[in-house]
This record gives sequence, C-alpha cells and structure tokens, in this order.
Amino acid sequence: MKIRYFDHAATTPVREEVIKEMLPYFGIEYGNASVMYSLGRNAKRAMKEARRRVAKALNADMNEIYFTSCGSESDNLAIKGFAYANKDKGNHIITTKIEHHAVLDSCKTLEKQGFNVTYLGVDEEGRISLEELTNAITDQTILISIMFANNEIGTIEPIEEIGKIAKEKNIIFHTDAVQAIGNVKIDVKRLNIDMLSLSGHKFYAPKGVGALYVKNGINFTKLQDGGGQENNKRAGTENVAEIVGLGKAIEIIYNEYEEYNESLKKLRDHYITRVQNEIKDSKVNGDMLRRLPGNANISFKNVMGSKLLFELDRYGICASAGSACSTNNVEPSHVLTAIGLDKDLIEGTLRVSFGKDNTIDDVDYLVDKIKEIVN
Repeated sequence: MKIRYFDHAATTPVREEVIKEMLPYFGIEYGNASVMYSLGRNAKRAMKEARRRVAKALNADMNEIYFTSCGSESDNLAIKGFAYANKDKGNHIITTKIEHHAVLDSCKTLEKQGFNVTYLGVDEEGRISLEELTNAITDQTILISIMFANNEIGTIEPIEEIGKIAKEKNIIFHTDAVQAIGNVKIDVKRLNIDMLSLSGHKFYAPKGVGALYVKNGINFTKLQDGGGQENNKRAGTENVAEIVGLGKAIEIIYNEYEEYNESLKKLRDHYITRVQNEIKDSKVNGDMLRRLPGNANISFKNVMGSKLLFELDRYGICASAGSACSTNNVEPSHVLTAIGLDKDLIEGTLRVSFGKDNTIDDVDYLVDKIKEIVN
C-alpha cells in the first residue's frame, strides 16, 4: 500500500541532498570539533558553515547562533536560561495559553521558583490581543515569549507588532519559531526578535538537532554543565553530522521559498475547499488568512478524532489529531480549548499538514477517504 504522508508539522523526511552532505561526518570526517588536529578542525569548519547558513536565513550574526538537540531544548534554554540570569531585574514573564508545552512547562517550572507568569488568552482564530499584551506589562516584566505560528491550528501571531512593543518597553522578546521556519521569511533584526527557537526536523533536516538565536548582549545561563561547547552555553560534544544537515536544510528551504510555499498553499486551499463543500458539519480552525501555508486544522462534528485517524491509517494515510507531541494525551487540546471550540468539535479534530512531495491527487484521495469514514 502506498503511504500518503500529511503530517509534516509533526516531522519531515530528510532531504536526499541533506543526507548526502551529512554522510562524510559519520565516517571519513568523524573528528570531534573540540580537538586541535586536522580531523577536529575539519569538523569545526563544517559547524562554522552550518552556523553561517542558519544566521543568513534569520539575518543574524554567526556568533548569535547556538546549536541544541531540538526546539524544546532551545525553548527551555531561552526561557529558563534568561530568567535565571536576569532575575535581579524582575520576575515577571508574559506568554500565551496556546504555546508549545516546552514553553508552557518551562514557565510552570519558573512559577514554582518564585517567578510570576501571565498567560494571555487568544481570540477564536488563535491570535493574541496587542492591547492585552501591553496592559499585562509591569515594571517587573523581563521576558515576553510568544510563538511565531501555532503548531496545531497554524495561526501566525502579529510578531512584528509584538517586537515593537517589547523594544519600546525594553523587554526581551523570545519566539518559538519551530513551525515557522521555511514557511515564513524571518528577519530577526527587522522584527525586533531577541531570541528564537527552531528545530531541524520540521524543514527536512534530521530529528535531534535544533538551534537557538540569542541577540548579542543578552545574558543567559547554561542549563547543562560539562564542557565549554557553544561558547560555554551548552555543554556536550557537538552532533556535527546533524548540525551540518540542519545548515544545509535551512539553506535549501529558503532558496526554494517562493515555489515551495505556493505549492503548499495550493494543496491546503484545495483540501479546505473540498472539505467545506462536501462534508457536512465541518469547521476550519485558525485564522484563514494569517496562517501557515501547509496547515489545515478541521473539526468534524460527532466524529471521534482517534477513530478517524485509525481508519485513515488503514488506507495508508498519516495525519494527526492535534500536536504530535500530545497525540497520546487524554486531555483535550489546550489550543482548541483556548480558542473556545466546543467539546464535540475538539474531539473530532484532524490536523493535516502538507509537504514538498504531496500532490493534488494525494489530496483528493485524502478527502475521498475522510468523506467515506465520516459518513
């Protein structure tokens, strides 16, 4: 049976070009980047090139890029690392109710340690109120952490406006951009972003590698003790091969940006149009205009999402009931709850996220099978 994959928000296949560039660093160029002889220097040079590629994609400086194991680690390092290093300046953090759990749980940990956290609500499309954000700021606010785009419903937050508010108030602004990389052009200088988290496996790099951008001059505490890697901010032998892969993947995704995202929009819009026209009691969640090009989150009334996924799998279709990070969680989606979705719709929600290898024929097959199962 042919597998039709529609869960690119969960993970993406590694590109062949990325694998090819990584391969030497598993074998021939196996040196530790921290040693002085030629094998180590070769690894160091490869990491430097990857750092340059990531920095270029974000319009950042090379020394502002820190490699990590994933987006979750980057979120933890940004939020907790910054809070610990700057607690003498204030103890208040602002985030939202629809963040990834890496952000929410980091904030909950800080609350147990004496920090105060404000969790902003969102409207029915998943967007924050800039007025509510401004009103939440106090003289103790040191950090605003708001995701660039939501991993479940695809809504893109007003990042440029948030960055302006943070800059005017002299508050550091962190954004979890894990879902946005490759789908949105990001200029950290223009958008006044001070810290940004990303994860390689969302844009055709391998799992197990991520990065954190931290603007020069911002102090943050390392969370992992050991060696002095990553400018003494993240101890541990560098994963050279996967860092190389991340650098190659982010370069490719932005070189192909226009064509790639137009293709995703075409697939997404075709899917949404067919579902809305052909399946009764279906509801699209998230902002219809300001959303990720490949995201389609739709609820089907009186349908169990878990049963729908099981039946789709029988036809070789891979999709998600929500965030892949919480698919096995018995609790209802905190994102769908925050936008005020009724319980019967939350339970019947299917997240579809398209990728570079999907076709219109694939989408038609998907809709046909959803219709059959829902009916």
